[in-house]
Amino acid sequence: MGTYRDLAVGFARTGVTGYGGGPSTIPLIEYEAVEKYKWVSEEEFGEILALANTLPGPIATKMAAYIGYKVKGSIGAVVAILTHILPSLVAMIGLLGFIYSFRHSPIVSGMVQGVTPVIGFMLAEMAYRFFEKGRKGLGVSRMLLFSIISLVFTEMLGLHPGILIGAFLISAFFIAARKEKAAASKKVIMQRKENSL
Repeated sequence: MGTYRDLAVGFARTGVTGYGGGPSTIPLIEYEAVEKYKWVSEEEFGEILALANTLPGPIATKMAAYIGYKVKGSIGAVVAILTHILPSLVAMIGLLGFIYSFRHSPIVSGMVQGVTPVIGFMLAEMAYRFFEKGRKGLGVSRMLLFSIISLVFTEMLGLHPGILIGAFLISAFFIAARKEKAAASKKVIMQRKENSL
């Protein structure tokens, strides 16, 4: 299933290499949790990401807590969170003064501009995979409809993404519950017909 050492190494890597904050760290966490250590499936990772988006606070830390807890319980959650945040915390404290003195340097500016397309590509690749999952699960028309609804509410109306994700999760729950109830009642009707024959 996994060890504390694996959790520490995996989340330390995401903390060190996750340049630019939470969104850029998500593909790195996905690589460690899904592909390298296989702590969660790709589908479960998508569910964790959706759930983390609905809760307040940094998304990468919430994902580290969830995955750490799933792998090794409460201590696993603590290990994952600490190893994810400590490297960047130490580096930030240690290098803050040095970097601040060079904040207007064209070299530092060039470094930032150089790494931005890489982060953009990683996020685009992950978005494409989520669209593919949506297409397989919902079909093209529903996936496009939900994507357009999300775009309108978040970008044009300024709704927080967490509220929108929460609304979709609640709607999906009620739809699934209604389908399950309908299937159960259909099964009962069929059994009655069979018994009457």
